[in-house]
Amino acid sequence: MTPVDPALAPLVERIHAAARTGAPLRIRGGGTKDFYGEPPHGEVFDVTGVAGISSYEPSELVVSARCGTPLAQLEATLAEQGQCLPFEPPHFGGGATVGGMVAAGLAGPSRAALGSVRDHLLGATLLNGRGELLSFGGQVMKNVAGYDVSRVLAGSLGTLGVICEVSLKVLPVAPANATLRFALNQADALARLQRWGGEPLPLNASAWRSDRAMSSSRRRRSTSGTGCANTAATTSTPRKAPSLRAAPRCGACRCRPPRRRSPWPASS
Repeated sequence: MTPVDPALAPLVERIHAAARTGAPLRIRGGGTKDFYGEPPHGEVFDVTGVAGISSYEPSELVVSARCGTPLAQLEATLAEQGQCLPFEPPHFGGGATVGGMVAAGLAGPSRAALGSVRDHLLGATLLNGRGELLSFGGQVMKNVAGYDVSRVLAGSLGTLGVICEVSLKVLPVAPANATLRFALNQADALARLQRWGGEPLPLNASAWRSDRAMSSSRRRRSTSGTGCANTAATTSTPRKAPSLRAAPRCGACRCRPPRRRSPWPASS
């Protein structure tokens, strides 16, 4: 994206007009995350017109997209090549955009194993309060000398400027997904998850449910005071799926063997 891009002209003109009058602007894409952060105020500054996937190199695992690009469109394009956004960004509605995804900086349960939004942000183009277009980073991992400003934009909620375009690192979709269930009380479940966290295991989610919650979801009742710790293990290697086996069937829950994962990446 360059300063002479036709899509930027109305945005720059709007910023100059607001600067002259001192009117605050509220950057807005799909509006699916208006609930997040401080209550929005000011005139709506719509950026959905700056949309589209600028470049995509599946072999390099890098994609560049503009701020108004629908998040669903980007994920669908990646899925066609068997790739995905590894941090599993939540949508909170059908109008979620790439710019809002970066500005909010929210990630799904795989963040603990694969990193957050900022960890996959390679470069960004920013429109500041003077209407100037600034570029940071690039499209490769090792290209930053000094302070990596592009990563600061993740979670900035638009306070640093309008995020016009971003370059993201993507990963192949995991070839398999398994959910393992064990009958454990809360203390034992926490201890086991902490131990697994220190091992090189592709775990991306966990949950512990009490007996009462299990009973309400039509699971077998247990009178021993145990709960069920659900741990989902995934891998992002494109070559070979990990060897995962479900534990023997227990008395408090119904363990199931791992199943092949659909090539379509799941969305939060």
